[in-house]
Amino acid sequence: MKRITALIVAGLIAAPIHAKTIATVNGQDISQEQLDGFVSLLVSQGATDNEELRNQVKQELIHRTAAVQAAEKAGIDKQPEVRQELELARQGILVRALMQDYLEKNPVSDADIKAEYDAMKKAEGDKKEYKVRHILIEDEDEAKKILADLKAKKVKFEDAAKEHSIDPGSGSRGGELGWAQADNYVPEFAKAVENQKKGELSDKPVKSQFGWHIVQVDDSRDLEFPELDAVKPQITEMLRQKKLSDFQNELMEKADVKEQ
Repeated sequence: MKRITALIVAGLIAAPIHAKTIATVNGQDISQEQLDGFVSLLVSQGATDNEELRNQVKQELIHRTAAVQAAEKAGIDKQPEVRQELELARQGILVRALMQDYLEKNPVSDADIKAEYDAMKKAEGDKKEYKVRHILIEDEDEAKKILADLKAKKVKFEDAAKEHSIDPGSGSRGGELGWAQADNYVPEFAKAVENQKKGELSDKPVKSQFGWHIVQVDDSRDLEFPELDAVKPQITEMLRQKKLSDFQNELMEKADVKEQ
């Protein structure tokens, strides 16, 4: 219905035969059905259906009809670039309508969503997330000295981070990075995190593209997978897009295409 309305509004198709007429512009009727369709489109986009809106829509239809008539009288619709735009618009409308029709006839079911959710949850397996602190130092020797002082308990980790870390984000928080999966970090850092035990400092500074890291794992826990309701909209949209992609591939497989 929305696509048909768009065509009516654009002046590309005439008012339905035997429909109630609400206005006539130079002998061309504008129907109640056209008005209702335009109003329905606006309401679906958040407008409120009331007398004021309907009067505005009626005037808009009258103005557009007059403008389209003037364009056709001037031969604008025969200009090559305009004809091309009209054809592209027609194709776009048809393609969108085809895809919408396919999804309506082949909807994503609750069973599909649950199966995808279970597969995603299984793929996560026994992944963990870690609560990590680090001190980022530019010079290796300085990093080694600070690490030695930490192990000798000459200084607290939080104080050392605030004083020495060149990471402005975590340094002011005592080196705290919060909870995250190890693979959120650069590979060298991630490996150090995964190999350390709770409360443990890295044996030696860890080099990355950013400098030298002193790493401390404060805690670890099994990754908490979100409940189905929390991710259902995202999974639904993902499955809708997959259905459309598979449908488009199917169309191309069946099409007799000869490129030149």
